[in-house]
Amino acid sequence: MQYVCDAGGGRTWFRIETEVEAAAEAGLMRHKVDKYFLQEKEAALRTYQPTSSVYIEQEIGLKAHLSRSMPMFLTLRDNEGKGLATAMLPPQGHDDGTARIVIVGEANSDPYPAQGDAITALGKHFGISLERERCFPYRHDY
Repeated sequence: MQYVCDAGGGRTWFRIETEVEAAAEAGLMRHKVDKYFLQEKEAALRTYQPTSSVYIEQEIGLKAHLSRSMPMFLTLRDNEGKGLATAMLPPQGHDDGTARIVIVGEANSDPYPAQGDAITALGKHFGISLERERCFPYRHDY
């Protein structure tokens, strides 16, 4: 995982970079982030054009392409490593207003009541608005 930003209160956002990390997040948070991570990675792989025809060199630049092309998958952790929320943001955190943004808590619960300030901190880090109405995909009880 890659450090993204501090969220205050001993909480930190990290970027999920591998299938193993996505599977660990899915197990920890009891949701299907791993499924979505794999779908998005496969879609990004289909758009990759190797810069070399030499077999051994064909994956040069692949990691950078995936980073630019895939949505960002992030996890919010406390200072003891406990999972608090999982987010899917647009590639490189650049929102054009059309990207699907999803932020959920454990078992797809609403993370906003307990982690709203941390979600706001993530939005400020990337310069995007992460309102509950847009980002929490399930029924709202308010």
